[in-house]
Amino acid sequence: MKKLRHGMLVVFSFLLIALMAMSAWGCTDIVVGKDASADGSVITSHTADGAFYDARVRTIPGKTFPAGSKVDVFWNIGMDEDFEPVKIGEIPQVEKTYTYFHVGYPFMNEHGVAIGESTIGQKDELKTFRPDAKALLTIEQLEVFALQRAKTAREAITVIGELAEKHGFLPSCGTEGESLTITDAEEAWLFEIRSAGFMWTPESGKPGAVWVAQRVPDDGVVVIPNMSRIREIDVNDKKNFMASKDYMQLAIDNGWYDPNSGKPFIWQEAYSPLTGNEDWSLSSMWIRNRLYTLYSQLDPSREWDPYAETMSYPFAIKPQKKLSVQDVMTMLRGHMAGTPFDMEAENAWNVREGDNMVKSPLATPFATKDVRNLLGIPYSRPISKWDCAYSFVSQVRSGYPAPVRTVLWFGYDNPHTTCYVPIYSGVLETKKSWRTFDRNTFSLDSAQWAFILADDLVNHRYQEAMEDLKAVRDPLEQGFAKQVLEADKKALELAKKDPAKAQEYLTKFTSDCMEKAEKAWWQLNWDLISKYNNNKKK
Repeated sequence: MKKLRHGMLVVFSFLLIALMAMSAWGCTDIVVGKDASADGSVITSHTADGAFYDARVRTIPGKTFPAGSKVDVFWNIGMDEDFEPVKIGEIPQVEKTYTYFHVGYPFMNEHGVAIGESTIGQKDELKTFRPDAKALLTIEQLEVFALQRAKTAREAITVIGELAEKHGFLPSCGTEGESLTITDAEEAWLFEIRSAGFMWTPESGKPGAVWVAQRVPDDGVVVIPNMSRIREIDVNDKKNFMASKDYMQLAIDNGWYDPNSGKPFIWQEAYSPLTGNEDWSLSSMWIRNRLYTLYSQLDPSREWDPYAETMSYPFAIKPQKKLSVQDVMTMLRGHMAGTPFDMEAENAWNVREGDNMVKSPLATPFATKDVRNLLGIPYSRPISKWDCAYSFVSQVRSGYPAPVRTVLWFGYDNPHTTCYVPIYSGVLETKKSWRTFDRNTFSLDSAQWAFILADDLVNHRYQEAMEDLKAVRDPLEQGFAKQVLEADKKALELAKKDPAKAQEYLTKFTSDCMEKAEKAWWQLNWDLISKYNNNKKK
């Protein structure tokens, strides 16, 4: 009877997780090498595509600890489940930690290391889930430890890999694997990790995770749309690859790779579901459409097949032109315009006006499920999601002191309708309204609610209201870009004499930018309500 109850619990857990995963987990990262960027910075990005992810931007100060100290390990750091994080264990603490920036997926530290995240599929035999699993560390918790303990991207990879092998990788998102884009001023890396299976225990003597990492070419761009992108690994090429010692062993043990076959070991295919699981398999259309759209933008001179197998895309691509931070923002904001996957282009939006058919002012690339059902519009997952909690584009600059080294451009809610605001790596504290949010209670004291409301209002009459939003956003973002250049100069001057003064200046500058964006968005909301409410004469 006990075994039967356990089996039912396992099945129920899988079903629940699968249902949650279909709606929540699905993030896009774009990472750019320093020679592929317009200003020589190393760029990464992330869309946290799930409405419930914690988007409160907080700085967690670094500390020193006595020898022998322990540090708590938590479940639900990302807050994608509607309860506070729960302690599930502890591991040894280091003597000194660095200040880092905490959101659902912690993304930057005081040394300018920046991390993006994208969930990737893994085969059923590797799935590991609470409450019975002995694995301890979720990807969010591993990001925390990496940012607290690493000054470079390579150090961050080493921290994550060693901790996951020792204490076990515990997937927090639907039992799947994870990828991270990890950057510093000189390098960008793609890190991918899989769990060791439900039966793994620390006492087994086996690693609690398998992982690999591949360096992004300096002149290349890599796109991660919820799929493994790393294929062959050359562990002798220390410049471009890192890996766990036994990264092939799980595949060998499970019969997914025969080392005597004479065939190369392909990481991507060994551990990923190839077909069958529509959400996470390598053949999934929600992955294909993003790869096609973004690669077509990066190199429009090439012929790209919108329905080609995802494995046919190269790991990295040299873009036709070098990318600015603003270019990456534009890519994250995309709804696949000009492709077969653009829901705004559906004929169902056309209405008769006199003798002509015209596009309805209600036509939107972000049609809700109810509207799609009403009009018969097939769903295609866009890059920019209406239920995105937050997104960012970070630029790490070589030759800058730590407080000025990284500017992370942060935006709440749908990337398509957000305003990206600069946050420097040296910031001591963020504005209170940007670290205040209750998902269950609307509040004028929370900046996040301003952006959530604006996205909703725009989507009710997208064709006209989106133009109203752009009229506010575009000059604001352009102003921030110019102000950052001025802030760089001022902060560099201060840093030469007193780094603490530079941090104080950058903290105020960042807070002022947040204040400008927040005020502009509340005013935009009131203007949209006044302009498009249903009491207006149409």
